[in-house]
Amino acid sequence: MKKSVKVKPNSKKQSILEEVDGSLVVYLKSPPVYGKANKELIELLAKKFDVPKSNITIQSGLSGRNKVVDISPRE
Repeated sequence: MKKSVKVKPNSKKQSILEEVDGSLVVYLKSPPVYGKANKELIELLAKKFDVPKSNITIQSGLSGRNKVVDISPRE
């Protein structure tokens, strides 16, 4: 399943909010440098959707705040 994700790095706490349209707003503690925020994003989404981290790929927006993430279901 593809999810539209808006990332807010450097937040005080981690959280995931689901918008009415099904997109996600994810607050991350990590700064957006050296891929740290992307790594934290994948870890958080893996926990939320109960899938391995390897089942989550960032389709677009690797260096931006707006991303499209593909989450493959557990097999």
